[in-house]
Amino acid sequence: MPTTTDPVRPRHPGPAAPEHRPDGRGGAPEEPRTAAAPAPSEPDLRHHGDAEVRDADGGLTDLAVNVRAGTPPAWLKDRIAASLDGLAAYPDDRAARAAVAERHGLPVERVLLTSGAAEAFVLIARASGARRPVVVHPQFTEPEAALRDAGHDVGRVLLTERDGFRLDPGAVPEDADLVIVGNPTNPTSVLHPAASLARLARPGRTLVLDEAFMDAVPGERETLAGRTDLPGLVVLRSLTKTWGLAGLRIGYLLAAPDTVATLQRAQPLWPVSAPALAAAEACSAPPALAEAAAAAEEIAADRAHLLARLGAFGQIRAAGPAAGPFVLVHLPGAQGVRTALRSRGFAVRRGDTFPGLGPDWLRLAVRDRATTDRLVTALTEVLSESVADGPQH
Repeated sequence: MPTTTDPVRPRHPGPAAPEHRPDGRGGAPEEPRTAAAPAPSEPDLRHHGDAEVRDADGGLTDLAVNVRAGTPPAWLKDRIAASLDGLAAYPDDRAARAAVAERHGLPVERVLLTSGAAEAFVLIARASGARRPVVVHPQFTEPEAALRDAGHDVGRVLLTERDGFRLDPGAVPEDADLVIVGNPTNPTSVLHPAASLARLARPGRTLVLDEAFMDAVPGERETLAGRTDLPGLVVLRSLTKTWGLAGLRIGYLLAAPDTVATLQRAQPLWPVSAPALAAAEACSAPPALAEAAAAAEEIAADRAHLLARLGAFGQIRAAGPAAGPFVLVHLPGAQGVRTALRSRGFAVRRGDTFPGLGPDWLRLAVRDRATTDRLVTALTEVLSESVADGPQH
């Protein structure tokens, strides 16, 4: 399949990547261009949900960021606060690593703590000697952005709504030596079968699974976090979503000891703060895991309510089946709807910054039923006005 070599690699958003489609056809090579003239259709890979609410001064109901509402819980705040008395000492990650290892039934040598899961993508990009990295889209865009910043030419496998945004392992090029997949995938909320993902693992290939939202899936079904028999497997986890710690930055990766050691050498000294380490240890303990499991069941019920209410709108089509704490919906004129919802106090995530999606997609975080009902009321008003004003363009 064709590839693209970029003479200049701008950070925002970066040049378009060669595409690999499930039908086996590759995208045509692009003409070289300068950083000053990016392709108009290329998504902004560095646009994330926080941009939708960053300047809102707390005046918006946040459906754009996938952090669980009402978090962190009081007990977790207390554990983090207690760690502040030890800030004079350099961070010691041994207890937190051991707790994460025990949580997954793995030896501690297979655990690397990171400053949020996003740091793991940067470490992988910098330490990888991959010649043919491929990212499965649509998904969280930071992995591709990190690879591009590290000088890699990145291929894309674009999943389609026609196939329910489900991954056929055969769509991944045989010679791809680094493959990155989200599960459940952000923004589609699709949960890929573990058996299908395991088929992607092979000697000479690094398979990175972004499981940042897996703890929001009841029973964490389809996880590969505990597998040690798959060559090149790297599983990423985040503690910022379920526990409301996005501002603290804490995550981890699970991989073979030699991979962990390689990635650890790419980290700066003391990359994870003492308060973040305290949070990692606390969130890996059995009481926290039980609370997370209960939260996952609640999220599933709230998601079902959201999908049922959205299903009453004939013009709204949800991607699915959804398994994460968010849903992806198709709505003609979605950009105008997004603006109108903002004027009514709701921030939602635009979809056109994800490769493979366009301007008629929105991502909605799952919230409690009362919040969903308020959203539906606002949507009813917005869509009624758009009908009265004529079709949106």
